[in-house]
Amino acid sequence: MKKSLKVFLTAVVLSITTSAYPCTSAIISGKLTPDGRPLLWKHRDTGEDNNRVQYFKTDKYNFIGLVNSNDSTGIVWAGTNSAGFSIINTASYNLKDDNVKEMDMEGHLMFKALTQCKTIADFEKFLEKLPRPMRVEANFGVIDSEGGAAYYEVNNTKFTKVDVNDPKVAPLGYLVYTNFSYTGRYNQGMGYIRYQNANNILMRQSSFGEITPEWIFDNLSRSYYHSILNIDLKNQKETIEKSGGWFIDQDFIPRKTSTASIVFKGVKKGEDPLNTIMWTMIGFPPTAIAVPLWVKYSNQIPSTLQRSKESENAYACTSSVTLKWRLFPITRGNGNKYFRYSLITNSNQNGYQEILKKYENEIFYLYKPLINDNNTFNESELISLKNKVDSIIIKAYKTIL
Repeated sequence: MKKSLKVFLTAVVLSITTSAYPCTSAIISGKLTPDGRPLLWKHRDTGEDNNRVQYFKTDKYNFIGLVNSNDSTGIVWAGTNSAGFSIINTASYNLKDDNVKEMDMEGHLMFKALTQCKTIADFEKFLEKLPRPMRVEANFGVIDSEGGAAYYEVNNTKFTKVDVNDPKVAPLGYLVYTNFSYTGRYNQGMGYIRYQNANNILMRQSSFGEITPEWIFDNLSRSYYHSILNIDLKNQKETIEKSGGWFIDQDFIPRKTSTASIVFKGVKKGEDPLNTIMWTMIGFPPTAIAVPLWVKYSNQIPSTLQRSKESENAYACTSSVTLKWRLFPITRGNGNKYFRYSLITNSNQNGYQEILKKYENEIFYLYKPLINDNNTFNESELISLKNKVDSIIIKAYKTIL
C-alpha cells in the first residue's frame, strides 16, 4: 500500500473514532427538584461497549468513577469524589482552533480533577494551571457541595464558564449539552437533534419541578422521542404495529453506541458532601438497571457493576450489551442501522425494559433507607444490601437471557 493511501486511511479511521460517539447531558438546578438538590446527567455514547464502576483511593480525595473495562488507570468518564465534586463531559466539535493532533485527553483530565478539586472554583484554578495545549475539545459539566453548578467549554488553550445558577444563562433552571458548545463556531458541531429532544422533554417537565434521577432514566436515558419526526415510540402503538416494531437508529437519545447513563444527585450547601449519590446505569440504557452508589460506602458497590472474576468486564454491563445486540440482529448491507423497538417495550408488557424495570424497582425500594439522609447503615448491613442487589441483577438478566 502506498504511503499516501495509508496516511489517508489512518486519517479517516481517526476521524470516525473521535467524532462518531457523542454524548447527551444536562445539569438541573435545585429549583427543579423535589428536595432542592442539583442533578448532573450524562448519557454516554462511545465505541467501547464495556464499562464498569471503580473505586479509587488517592492522597487527597477518594472517588468512584465510570471507566472503560480495558482502560489503564488514570482515566474516568464520569465520577464523584469525597468532597462532593462531580464531573462529566461531552465531546464538542466546534471549539478547536488549532492544528494539535494528539487529542482526546478528557478522561485523563477528569481523573486528575477528581483527585484534586472540591469546588467549581478549584476546577477553574485546575484548568488555568494545566499545561497548554490541554488536548481536549469538550464541555465539562460540574456540580459541587457548595451549590456550584456549571458547564465549562474547553479547548486546547482556554475555557468558558456557563453558570447554570445564573437566571440570565439558564432561565428555566437547567442546561442541556450535547456535542456543540454555545460559544463555539455557529452551526458547527453535532447533536443538535438530540439536544432538541432532551430540551423539549425537560422544558415540559420543568413547570412541575419534579425532576428526579428515576425520572431522568425513564424519560431521557430510555426515551425514544424524536423532535424532528414528532414521534414518541412509547405512545405510538399503531406506528409500531405497522412497522413490525422496526425503526432507524438515528438521533434518538439512546443509540446503538450508548453504553451508560449516570445521574449525580448533589447536596445542598452546608450538607455532608458524602451524601452525594452517583446513580449508575452501565450498559445499553434501555436494557440496563440503575443502582445508587456513594463514595462513603465503598463496600456497598455491587460486584455486578465491578470487574468480574472471569474478565475485566462487569456482569451487569455484559448482560445489558448482550440484550442490546439482540435489538440489532441484521448485519448485512444497511441492516445494522435498524433496531427492533418492540423487543424493548410492547403492548404485551413483556419487553426487555418492562421486565427489567420490575427488578430495578426492587432495588430502589431497598435503597430507600440510605437515600433518606437520616439513616446510615453499618458494615454488615451494607454487605447484606450489596449481596441482595447483586442477586436481583443476576436474577433479572437470567430471566431474559
